[in-house]
Amino acid sequence: MRRGLNEQEKKFLAGVRKNKKSGDGKTLKTHCREMPILPEMVGSKIGVHNGKEFTLVDIQPEMIGHYLGEFTLTRKPIKHGAPGVGATKSSMFVPVK
Repeated sequence: MRRGLNEQEKKFLAGVRKNKKSGDGKTLKTHCREMPILPEMVGSKIGVHNGKEFTLVDIQPEMIGHYLGEFTLTRKPIKHGAPGVGATKSSMFVPVK
């Protein structure tokens, strides 16, 4: 926080304050992943962009000081399937009926 906030972060923080004041519980969406989580954001729901879609992040007190981007993954975990025929040397010698 020593360097302050840029214009995009200031605008987002104003939206958080406005949303808290109105109390409608509306989800705010942002592309600003490098925004630090401040104490006044606790209890709000924020949609953080991960490059493809917005993922919902519910701000907890333990998150203060971290960045919004830390709580939404940008990459999917890789799920490998079973190897096919011819994938290994041993699968070449399987008798075919």
